[in-house]
Amino acid sequence: MAEPLLINLLPYRPVATGLSRYSERLLSGWQEATGLALPPQLRLRVDGMAELGRDGNLAPEQHSRRMRWLQANALVQHAVPVARLVREANPAVIYSPYTDRLLAVRDRPQIITCHDLIPLHCPNSRRAYWRSRLWLPRHLQGATMVIAISRAVADLLIADGLPSERIAVIPNGVEPVSDPIHAPASEDVLLLARHAPNKNVALALEGFARLLELEPRWMGRLRIVGGAGPHSRALRALADRLGVSARVDWIAHLSPQALEHCWRSSFCLLSTSRMEGFDYPLFEAQARGLPTLASRIPVHEELHGESALLFDLDDGGVSLATVWQRLARDPSLWLQLSQTGLIHARNYSLKRQLQGLGQVIDQVAARGRWC
Repeated sequence: MAEPLLINLLPYRPVATGLSRYSERLLSGWQEATGLALPPQLRLRVDGMAELGRDGNLAPEQHSRRMRWLQANALVQHAVPVARLVREANPAVIYSPYTDRLLAVRDRPQIITCHDLIPLHCPNSRRAYWRSRLWLPRHLQGATMVIAISRAVADLLIADGLPSERIAVIPNGVEPVSDPIHAPASEDVLLLARHAPNKNVALALEGFARLLELEPRWMGRLRIVGGAGPHSRALRALADRLGVSARVDWIAHLSPQALEHCWRSSFCLLSTSRMEGFDYPLFEAQARGLPTLASRIPVHEELHGESALLFDLDDGGVSLATVWQRLARDPSLWLQLSQTGLIHARNYSLKRQLQGLGQVIDQVAARGRWC
């Protein structure tokens, strides 16, 4: 019997990234949003063997170092019997929450999700750039439809030559929070960011240093939560030169419980990114009633023009310090942003996202099995 849909979860890794959270939310919210049972999933077991599953269980970290390397380099589909498993499932449509089309499958439509084009426009390394430059076109150009998680991502895809009629813009969704905060618990400011070029952590340090010049009585700390990388040493050196090292917490990882405490004990959330596809943390902060400060980039202007305080990127932190000071001095502004953010986050529900995805899947399926 043919399946209407197969979800490709081969690239999934249990790490704290927006990509992983996207897949986890997809599985957790599917039945409530669509009213349908979870479709079969093409996924890995912990031993690196591929399987078809229906229970929504995602594999923990792979035992095999080779398989972990293949996943990290978006090559895992070439090491497992994809074609055989797809024939066994016999789906009308294949959907991938990643920008990973199953290249060995050519006889049925595939929908893939493009989260961002950061490796091409703001890469962490030359290797990341060339891997994306060589492989992304194969996945994007061969897909029946591409889900862009924001209009900003869709515009980049169109600029790179993907026809607009093959792009559907479906913004991500976040879960509501039943007990949002109503007042700041401290003056600490939270930044969730890996030490990567697109996250622009240096601007957060510069803005923090300028704020302390403007507001010498400010007692808060800058808490930077994110994995280290090749740029970490330079960032710590910058904090030393700016004289803020004693007021900066560098936190590589937090458990979900510790992160929740961090959300609730912060004054606001900061995003200094140069490029994002969606920026989950801004919505996650707003869903908790935490005000947000965000860099003036296309996706932030698109999604947060009315719900966050925006600041400029290339002025050494002057604009950031200015909006930070405004929020610090005006309790009524804090409350306004808290309430506006709560309403805004509710409009970007997980149910709305998955219903939009379901409509695209139905449209592709209706065109025919091998459209």
